[in-house]
Amino acid sequence: MRPNSEKWNKIIAAYRTYIRLEKNLSDNSVEAYIRDITVFENFILRQYDVLPAEVEPYMVERFLVHLFESKHSKSSQARSLSGVRSFYNYLLVTDKIDSSPLEFISAPKSSRHLPDVLTVSEVERLIGSVDTSTAQGRRNRAMLEMLYSCGLRVSELISLTLPDLFFGEGYIRVTGKGSKQRFVPIGERAKQLVLLYLEDRGEQLSKGKSGSATLFLSNRGSSLSRVMVFNIIRRAAQDAGIDKSISPHTLRHSFATHLLAGGAGIRQVQQMLGHSSITTTEIYTHLDIDHLREAIEEIEL
Repeated sequence: MRPNSEKWNKIIAAYRTYIRLEKNLSDNSVEAYIRDITVFENFILRQYDVLPAEVEPYMVERFLVHLFESKHSKSSQARSLSGVRSFYNYLLVTDKIDSSPLEFISAPKSSRHLPDVLTVSEVERLIGSVDTSTAQGRRNRAMLEMLYSCGLRVSELISLTLPDLFFGEGYIRVTGKGSKQRFVPIGERAKQLVLLYLEDRGEQLSKGKSGSATLFLSNRGSSLSRVMVFNIIRRAAQDAGIDKSISPHTLRHSFATHLLAGGAGIRQVQQMLGHSSITTTEIYTHLDIDHLREAIEEIEL
């Protein structure tokens, strides 16, 4: 086994150099890829004692079975297979092999976990629990209302700027993943809460960076972080007596579910949420069915 092990290590060392220099991957990504291929190497040497070029498809399939029996999650199995596939792609492009043993092997499909959602009354309790007698409270309520009624990601909320507000037309401009922009309708209640907050914003701005166009500011006049928004929602949930695991994304999930339940088309919801693929939006159709089933089960016949 010693000669084969040394040859594996030599090839993996060359692969490390390739992905670091040719692919320009970060150090963390490089180490993740090397960990995946090292696990595969150890399995192949222990079970079959063959070189990379001698690995056959059934050996890769047996490796996946090994991961499954070792209680690896489907996502972990898929990640490991991706790492091995990258290694064999390297062997292909460097002409060390003629074909890959992974050519016809698919990654295990991960089960999709349905996100928690709030009922309409829970959303109203959550937002209504915020005390608006203070400037901070007025800001927080405006943020929660926009997260929900505009279906925003937390990153989209904290990156909103004053030029993104088109209240006269009834829209806001949102910059989503991949810097893609979309226009989202804003309701009258959210608009009024933002306008109320803007009366306090000047005082917050004076404490921070002069001339900042960021819409929602911290008490020090700086931009808000994701953690700050999460903590605001967590405190609001506690004040509202909502015993669910809630994050900023919960409001986005709830918004999409309530839209579909109210008769909105899935394409409309896709555009509102800024999903690039309709399959991402389809998860909310399952959520709606589950909530309907729960409601039926609660009926006492």
